[in-house]
Amino acid sequence: MSEKHRFMTLGRHIDEGEREHPEATGDFSGLLSDLAIAVKMIWREVSKAGLIEILGATDRQNDCGDEVKKLDEFANETIYRAMDHGGHLCVMASEESHGLISIPDKYPKGKYVLVYDPIDGSSNIDANVSIGSIFGIYRRITESGPGTEADCLQPGYKLAASAYVIYGSSTIFVYCTGDGVHGFTLDPSVGEFLLSHENMRIPDRGKTYSVNEGNYGKWADGMRSYVNYLKGTDGSGRRPYSSRYIGSLVADFHRNLLHGGIFMYPGDSTNPDGKLRLVYECAPLAHIVEHAGGKASDGIRRILDIVPKAVHQRTPFFIGSGEDVSEAEEFIQGRRNH
Repeated sequence: MSEKHRFMTLGRHIDEGEREHPEATGDFSGLLSDLAIAVKMIWREVSKAGLIEILGATDRQNDCGDEVKKLDEFANETIYRAMDHGGHLCVMASEESHGLISIPDKYPKGKYVLVYDPIDGSSNIDANVSIGSIFGIYRRITESGPGTEADCLQPGYKLAASAYVIYGSSTIFVYCTGDGVHGFTLDPSVGEFLLSHENMRIPDRGKTYSVNEGNYGKWADGMRSYVNYLKGTDGSGRRPYSSRYIGSLVADFHRNLLHGGIFMYPGDSTNPDGKLRLVYECAPLAHIVEHAGGKASDGIRRILDIVPKAVHQRTPFFIGSGEDVSEAEEFIQGRRNH
C-alpha cells in the first residue's frame, strides 16, 4: 500500500470530494459517513456470525417472496437506525421492507433518498461464503416534507451515488459519486476504511461468465445459445470462458469488475422478469459498472434507462465487461446464434 493510500480514509476521500464542489452543503458527505458507520456495525456481526445467534432463517418471507434470514433482519434494522435521524434523507426503500420506509416525524427530512439491499447472498453466510450490501442514493424530486414513492422510482441514470460492500476475507466498500469508482478496505486494527482500489476500471472483455446454469432448461433459445458459445472454442484462444458462479451477486460482480467477465440472471419460462430487483440491486451496480467503463443491460435496454414502476420490480440482468455484455445482447435479441 502506498503512503497516499495508507492515510486516505473513506471519510477523508468523501471530504476531499466535497471540497471540489464549493456549492456543497455537507449533507451528502454526512449521508455517506453515516452509511459507512452502518456498514461497520454489520461487519462486526458478520465477522462473528458463527459465535452469536445470527445464523439461520426467521419465520417470514419478504415482499419479494424470499425467506428472511436473521442477518437480513439485523442488517435492515441497522441501516435504518443509522440513517433515519441525520436529516439527510426524506425516505428509504429496502428489499426487506414492505413499501416505503418513512423517516420518523421527530427527525428532519433531507433532500436525498436511500434504496438498499441490506444483505445480498445471505443464504451463503451459513457456509462462510462472501456476502454483501448494495446502496443507491437519489436526490429527491418532491420539494419538501416526507418522501414519496415517486422519489424512489427514479431511473438509475439519476443516481447521485451508488455503493456496495463485500463482507469476505476482507471487508471492502466500493462507491461512486460520478467521479470514478473507488474501493476501500476495512483495517480492523484502526477501524477505518483505507483506499485500496483507486479509479477502478473493468477490462473491456473477460474470460469468465457467472450464471446459475441450473435454470438452463427454462432459458430462451438465445440465452442457451450464448452460454453454449462461451463454452465453445475458437481459433483465437479467447474461448472457452470459465464458469465462476458464487451465488452472491455482489461477490460475483466484484470479481468481474476487477478481472473482467459477465454476470447474468436472465428471465426464464418460470420467471420472465428474472429474480433480481431493479431499484436497489441492478440500478446501483449498473451505475458503478458504467462509471468503471463497463455495461449493464436487461438484454434489450440499458438498465439505467429503465423507469421503475414498483419498488420491488424485477428485471433480467446482464452486467460486466462492455464487449461481453454487447455480445450477450446479440444472442438474446436473436441477431446472432453462433
